[in-house]
Amino acid sequence: MLIYIIGKWLSVRAVHLIDRLLESRHADLALRGFVAAVLSTVFFIVVILAAVQQLALNVTSLLAVLGAAGLAIGLALKDSLSNFAAGVMLIVFRPFHVGDWIEAAGAEGEIEGITIFHTLINSGDNKQIIVPNSKIYEGTITNYSAKPTRRIDLVIGVGYADDLKRANALMLEVIGAESRILIDPVPLVAVNELADSSVNFEVRPWVERGDYWPVRRLLIENFKAAFDANGISIPFPHAPLPDNINPSRNAVWPASDALIAIGTKQAASDHYTPIQAGLSISMNWCTRPNCAATWAATAGAP
Repeated sequence: MLIYIIGKWLSVRAVHLIDRLLESRHADLALRGFVAAVLSTVFFIVVILAAVQQLALNVTSLLAVLGAAGLAIGLALKDSLSNFAAGVMLIVFRPFHVGDWIEAAGAEGEIEGITIFHTLINSGDNKQIIVPNSKIYEGTITNYSAKPTRRIDLVIGVGYADDLKRANALMLEVIGAESRILIDPVPLVAVNELADSSVNFEVRPWVERGDYWPVRRLLIENFKAAFDANGISIPFPHAPLPDNINPSRNAVWPASDALIAIGTKQAASDHYTPIQAGLSISMNWCTRPNCAATWAATAGAP
């Protein structure tokens, strides 16, 4: 018993000293945690064997039994051994460090640490995700913290009737007014696609890694404000409607929660057409002969 207590104390001190040594060498936190976990396990086994030997037991026979049992356990726990081996590879090759934001094995978040069998990830909404090391090492790892800069990729659509050169100039003005956007590489604003309802620009400025999300959100808001102030439209998709819809038969149209039926129940032969109310995305029903009057009542006559 005395051997076990002394051995346990010495093993804890040894692990602590090795951790301090790694810290003085500025070793990665993941490496320090992994080494500490492995050494704690190894020292524990050594202490147990030393204590058993003091009980006058045949340690050689015990080791043979443990070896056979270890083989059986190893076959049964091959996935765990695979996770251990993957953990060693992650520590050796270090595709990420503690504090990096990564996406791997279907999980995304900040690395908290690497244990013997698992990698701990803290998600953006503060949930801890525990992922087997083998799942991470064998799959694709996207490290968003590996580089000091990141590119913001936006697709901004304008109407076909709008002045494309003016829209391009407005977006460059908004980008130029934001001091956190890098001058080199030069921000890109260019027409990329003639879509169904809009002409799409690709907007690609570069920022420091820590400024990615704040600048991205601000650009979208400022693009919208600049377009509104200069009469540039941002089209939205229009849902095609069946030619013959009868509200009296409780027809349900799932394209929008804001669909409103104007008027009372009509005859089954009446045809209904959606109209747009102003610049909002809400839609109203009207009978074809009465669409002009309904439009005037809801959005004003053109």
